[in-house]
Amino acid sequence: MRHLVFGVLVACASLIGAKVSRRAPKRPWYRALRKAPWNPPPKVFGIVWPVLYALMAVSGARAWKRRDRAAVALWGAQLGFNAAWSPLFFGAHRSRAALVDLGLTFASASAYTARVARTDKAAAVMMSPYLAWLAFAATLNGAIVAKNPRLLAG
Repeated sequence: MRHLVFGVLVACASLIGAKVSRRAPKRPWYRALRKAPWNPPPKVFGIVWPVLYALMAVSGARAWKRRDRAAVALWGAQLGFNAAWSPLFFGAHRSRAALVDLGLTFASASAYTARVARTDKAAAVMMSPYLAWLAFAATLNGAIVAKNPRLLAG
């Protein structure tokens, strides 16, 4: 049952992002942005995120099973920050604010991973690909902020 609950929570965060970002790569604002040469094509994101979200859900469910309230709170915080990124970046066109949000996502996901590693190494390992992807995403977001000072709203 806990896996279902965490799966639904992650699905809700995913849907928030998908609603805003699904058509974004085709929109004039996004197409006009100068991006890093290592920026992957949009379809890569559609492949990567479901895997990351699945690992994140299982990791959170494992933390819940261990009754580690602090870890679960950190897991929830990182999920909330994660859900906020797409509306900030794609919805509001606030790339700088999205970069700050990404930093908060990384910090809370890192704190969660460190905390859960004390009681469940597998749950911590499941977060490793997500942390790596967040670091990569920060380089993409940071490059957009640096390369597009006139196109960014905040």
